[in-house]
Amino acid sequence: MPFIKKLDKLILKAFIGPFAVTFLVTLFILLLQFFWLYLDDFVGKGIDTLTLLEFVSYLLATLVPLALPLGMLLSSIMTFGKLGESFELVAIKSAGIPLLRFMRPVFLTAALLSCIAFLFANYVIPVAELKMRTLLYDIRVSKPAFDIKEGVFYDKLEGYTIKIGKKINDSTIRDVVVYETNYGLQDNMIIAEEGEMRISPDKQFLYFNLRNGWRYQEKGENYTANTEFIRLGFKEYKKVFDLSSFKLSKTADSTFKAYYKMLSLKQLSKVIDSLQQKNRTLARRTKKDVSSQIPFATIPDSIWRKAKVPSSAPIDSLIPDSLRMYVANHVSAKLAGIRSQLEYLALEYQEQQKTIRLHKLERHRKFSLSLACVVLFLIGAPLGSIIRKGGIGLPLVISVVFFIFYHIVNKIGEQFITQDVMQPFTGMWLSTMLLVPVGLWLTWKAMQDSQVLNREFYYRLFRLLKTERQSGNRQHNNA
Repeated sequence: MPFIKKLDKLILKAFIGPFAVTFLVTLFILLLQFFWLYLDDFVGKGIDTLTLLEFVSYLLATLVPLALPLGMLLSSIMTFGKLGESFELVAIKSAGIPLLRFMRPVFLTAALLSCIAFLFANYVIPVAELKMRTLLYDIRVSKPAFDIKEGVFYDKLEGYTIKIGKKINDSTIRDVVVYETNYGLQDNMIIAEEGEMRISPDKQFLYFNLRNGWRYQEKGENYTANTEFIRLGFKEYKKVFDLSSFKLSKTADSTFKAYYKMLSLKQLSKVIDSLQQKNRTLARRTKKDVSSQIPFATIPDSIWRKAKVPSSAPIDSLIPDSLRMYVANHVSAKLAGIRSQLEYLALEYQEQQKTIRLHKLERHRKFSLSLACVVLFLIGAPLGSIIRKGGIGLPLVISVVFFIFYHIVNKIGEQFITQDVMQPFTGMWLSTMLLVPVGLWLTWKAMQDSQVLNREFYYRLFRLLKTERQSGNRQHNNA
């Protein structure tokens, strides 16, 4: 028993280091991937460091459940591959300890990480996703950072267009033109030879201290020819611009709180029940609305049976000639109205069904993504035992291949759910259904000391085939 405990500590010690490193590296790569995709939304917005750090903290929280499975896969391959490379696995097996026994401590760690990933996905990610998406929206809709270039008309200031001919330094400017655009067809502008440009410490206002210029102003009612034109020369003129529109505005979190990714498991269940109730209400409303458009649908069948109408008689024979055109037009209009109403109700029903599928998708995702730590461990641990190769090279390649496969199948499942090709359960658990048999097969192969993924096995096999081929050629030549 003391030997077993020491063995568990040895395996956990060999696992924790690579897992911590691979998890952090994976988290960093996923972070870079996000900024690569959304780089245009951040460039030139003048975002302060505190806001950027706040956004990164929310983003990292949402990426944790995705980084855990990849970290588990890579670290388990590295751990068991290193143990196999140093022949420690051979020594452990020669002591009579089966593969499943020395996989147990890491398996329990993977199960614990799955539980942590689920708690993270259920309680932390909805809040982090809500705050991250709200902040990302604020960054996207914010104006670019204030920056006036030489010789270029700058029109980002609301109500003004500014042109600076030359910048001597950060504050001294020359050949300044300020055109006011808040007065319709009237012309109001300021022209100055030189001046100074300064932004207030709180970045709320822009100050222009202009010298040696003219102010042109047109007064009168808009869109009339009866206006008064005023030209005013000045030695010094001070103009203040409001920069509050450039400041990042904060949107309330409640704006996006109804989005399905921002909900916990309990909230998702409540929303799904509510949406299903709305669907049932919509079905009853559809039946009622359509029935009101078809009066004969409410007449009992017994009345029709009492009517003395031959069953073989054509419908036209029951309508007088003078009313046939009127009846035909009336029926066509009635059917067109019913069709239009049904199409609208069908579209509303389809949208509600899609919303229900998305909420069910998110509910299954919380479980499937959490369980991925265990699923990818079942692949990583036996793979490491089989390939018997530690380090970053080959384990990294194999890990990336399996993780990309897992991620692509997940995305395909999500698309199938969205398009109503698959049920939410099947689509979100598709990758697990495909990888668990692979993991069990690899575990069985590792227990049998299989050489199926051992590079040396294929090298020896190639040399054996090459030797046999050369021997056969010699025999053929001798013959």
